[in-house]
This record gives sequence, C-alpha cells and structure tokens, in this order.
Amino acid sequence: MLDKRKFFIDGQWVLPITTSDYSLANPATEIPCAIISLGSSADVDRAVAAARAAFPAYSALSLARRLELMENLISIYQRRSLEMAQCISTEMGAPITFASKAQAPIGEGRFKGSLQAAKDFDFESDLSPAGQRVIYAPIGVCGLITPWNWPMDAISKKCAPALLAGCTIVLKPSEFAPLSAMLLAEIIDEAGYPPGVFNLVNGLGTEVGEAMSRHPDIDMISFTGSVRGGTAVARAAAETVKRVTLELGGKSPNLVFDDADLARIVRNETIGLMDNSGQTCVAPTRMLVQRSVYDEAVGIAANAANCVRVGDPAQKGDHIGPVVSRAQFDRIQAYIETGIAEGAQLAAGGLGRPEGLNRGYYVRPTVFSGVNNQMKIAREEIFGPVLVMIPFEDEAEAIAIANDTPYGLAAYVQTADQARAERVARQLRAGIINLNGAWISDVSPFGGFKQSGNGRELGKWGLEDYLEVKAVSGWTPAADAV
Repeated sequence: MLDKRKFFIDGQWVLPITTSDYSLANPATEIPCAIISLGSSADVDRAVAAARAAFPAYSALSLARRLELMENLISIYQRRSLEMAQCISTEMGAPITFASKAQAPIGEGRFKGSLQAAKDFDFESDLSPAGQRVIYAPIGVCGLITPWNWPMDAISKKCAPALLAGCTIVLKPSEFAPLSAMLLAEIIDEAGYPPGVFNLVNGLGTEVGEAMSRHPDIDMISFTGSVRGGTAVARAAAETVKRVTLELGGKSPNLVFDDADLARIVRNETIGLMDNSGQTCVAPTRMLVQRSVYDEAVGIAANAANCVRVGDPAQKGDHIGPVVSRAQFDRIQAYIETGIAEGAQLAAGGLGRPEGLNRGYYVRPTVFSGVNNQMKIAREEIFGPVLVMIPFEDEAEAIAIANDTPYGLAAYVQTADQARAERVARQLRAGIINLNGAWISDVSPFGGFKQSGNGRELGKWGLEDYLEVKAVSGWTPAADAV
C-alpha cells in the first residue's frame, strides 16, 4: 500500500501538523491502496504563507520565463503520462486504456491550450484618448479545489492559467483522487517552478476547503464540484470578498430530431455517455427524441447500453470500470430505484452490479424510457452510467424541455438541418453547445449558466479569471522602455 501522507508546501514534501490518516480504497477491489493525510486549517495556513511569500517574485517574472516554465512542465508531463494514467486508474477506477488515451492526455491538452492562450493574450494595451493603458495583473494567491471524476482535466484547467498569469497556488484535490495531483506536484517541482509557487494540501472539503475559502490571504477561489459544495465555498468566501469561480453540475440535454442519422447517433451518444462510468459533468444524460422516432431510438439506445462491457480497470480494453466509491454507488442505486418508483421504464440495465461482478463499485449501464422532465431522474444529476429518454413533438417543445432545468453546462443538437441546429443553439441556455458531434477545443470557453456555475475556464477566458484589470492614465510611450 502506498504511503502518501505528506503535503507539498514551499517546495518540499512535509508531514501534516496533526496526524490524520485516510485510507484510499481502490474502487475495483474495495481494498485500501494508499494512505494519505487529511489536512487541517493549520496546514492551510502554512501553505498559504508559502504561496503569499512566493508571490512578489513569481508575479514579477517575465511572461517569457513563465512560458518557458510551462513548456518544461508539458515536456515532463508527456514523459510521465503513463504514470499519470496509472495513478488515475488506481484512485478512481478508470480503465487503464481509457486513462491512457483520455484521462491523462486531457491534462496535457489543457496545459498546451493555456500556453497558447497566454502567448496570444494582450496583457497590456492602449486606449483612446492617448495616455490611457489597460494592464492585466495577476490576482494573487489562488485556492484551487478540484473533483475526482476527471482529476487532471479539472486541475490543469485551473493550474495552467494561474501559473501563466503569474499567480501562486494552494491546491486541494479530492480525497478520492489525490495520487494524480501528488504526481503533478512532482512534475511542477521538476519543471523548475520556484518554491512556494505551487502547494498541495490533501483533506476534506469541510475542513481544508472551508479554511481555504475563508482565508484572508487567498485572493481567489476556483472550485469544481457539486452545487452544494459550490454554494458552501461561495458563502465562506464572501466574508473576505474574494473572487470565486464555480464549475458545478450538469443535466445536459441531447436534442435528437427525426432527420438525424438515428442509428449512428443514438448508438454513439449512448455509448459515449457511459464512458468514465457516466461520471462526466458535461455528459448528455437527457436524450430528447422527436416523438415520431422515439420508440426506435429507445431500442437503439437499449441495445447500445447492453453492448457496453463492464470490468476490471486494470485490464486493457474498451470496457468501463466502477464508479469512484461506495457512497457514489449507493447514490446511483437510489436514483435507479427512484426512477422505477416514478413510473419510468427500464429499457436496459437496472439495480445491482453487472452479472459476474460481486465486488467493486460497478454499476449496470442503464437506460430509462417513458421519462418526463418533471421526474427526479430527469432533473437531478445522477453522475453514473444512466440515460433518461424523453419524447418531444417539435422544435419549440424540444427547446422548452432542454431549458427546463436548474443547470446549464452543456447541450447537444443532432439534426441534418444545419440552419435548424444553429437556430436551436441560439435559444439553448447552456454555456457549451455541441452541434452534430462537434466538440470544443482546448482554447474555447468552458463553463455554464444557472446552477452550473459562473466564470469560464480555458483559452483567454480562463486567463482572465486569474487576472485583475488596472486602468492607468498618464501613460507615455517612453514608459514602455522601463
């Protein structure tokens, strides 16, 4: 069993101030695979002090030097990508093939995208009339709180722009996914970042996350997780009027019109939803299908779900693995029970583990038909391999159902009529719209409407969240030479 009880603070691996061990279970075996420490507010104080002390010198580094450090980080990340995939597979149950092809590489893509955004970003610009200049300055010490489901995606979307902006960092990864974050700390250290620029404290949200959110020397909090967690962070951060950005949940609609390539799209979208065992915030978990082809679509989705293999994440292959924890498994089972009680029909899957698996947090790929948008399974984020299918009559009703949700992270439109796809996209209340299978790039804005959060990650929008704006008057061209 791995001993990972130290935190990374001020360029060194240090023991917590107070011992508090936490056993991390492998979700495929339910057997402990590592021991970490749960930090306290005192550990947060130590990490914040290191980040605060490092900020003046690091924020004064030239952009060229910050770009060079990020290029070093990316090169080392590439070299250690297989290690990263193994960490992710062990801690949260992603099959090793999926972890190697998707989970680990997405972090590299996010770092590269932020690097390009920083190269293109205008950190200083002149305004009319003459003598007016706008300067983007690093906001300061940033507290980053990240989830377990796509650990490197979430961490890289925050760390990369913060580091490129000239900020210093205190990171609290999920206690369910600490191994990948601790490997990233090693990578950042090897890349040559000065001590105190990046700090990591493991712990619970109720302790470490709360202490970070309230801390007077943290200037900005970026949180990815549940709505409940996000509201707690925002409430605690309000005391010190720090900037807060939130990337929360989703219940994303997938609008399938009757002119779409039904067999291909419904099959691919159903299988895609099951990737990562359904633990993806932007997953299209509500499939809205035009009524004239609804029954056919249900049959296609059920067949697709029945073809999804579930198995050991340590084995190579295109199967899905377990969900992250016992609590998550129980939560998904409760939602499946609720769907049945609400009167939805099980087209595929259902309660319990898949056949042949009697240990581990494995969930049967499940499809519900006969769902209406007022059911609990249609309104709340299940965060598992569960698809709900809802019929609609026409374009107007499809848009109304799609927007009838407390969330607004992503939405998907499937139609052969491109004009209709673009018309519908303008009316959907979501931050990320995917038309006919197209997906956003690493420099596109990522974030949502309503209870899906605020702020945007990736690209220039991600950089701006870590910058303050100065308006300077009386500027002269000669000052540029100073």
